[in-house]
Amino acid sequence: MTFTRIELDYLATQTLGRLATVQRNGTLQVSPVGFHYNPDTATIDISGYNMTGSRKFHNVAENGRVAFVVDDIASVDPWRVRCVEIRGRAEALDVAGVGAHGLDAPIIRFHPERIISFGLDDKELDVHQLVVNGRDV
Repeated sequence: MTFTRIELDYLATQTLGRLATVQRNGTLQVSPVGFHYNPDTATIDISGYNMTGSRKFHNVAENGRVAFVVDDIASVDPWRVRCVEIRGRAEALDVAGVGAHGLDAPIIRFHPERIISFGLDDKELDVHQLVVNGRDV
């Protein structure tokens, strides 16, 4: 399994992530995006309005290099942040039948190669004792 059960449970509670792509000139672009985990392909599928006209779609089509983060603040007292960062390769798919949630629309399909998560479990543990769960997949 690419993601742990705790990571999948967390991702299922979130609706917004940030996708970083690399432009042709090497600069980075970060875009807020909706997403969902696709259990059939073990990927993150990203869809959105006018996807094929977006810079992020073209960046992915040109080089496929991406990073993605989903995070939130679970509590401010005590301070408690949670996140899942995913690095890997993506493909820009503009073919019928691949859309997220059964939609027949273009998507960015993200194949994880490295996953880093933090603060998703051990809710009773002091924040300074939490450990990063980072691994190549």
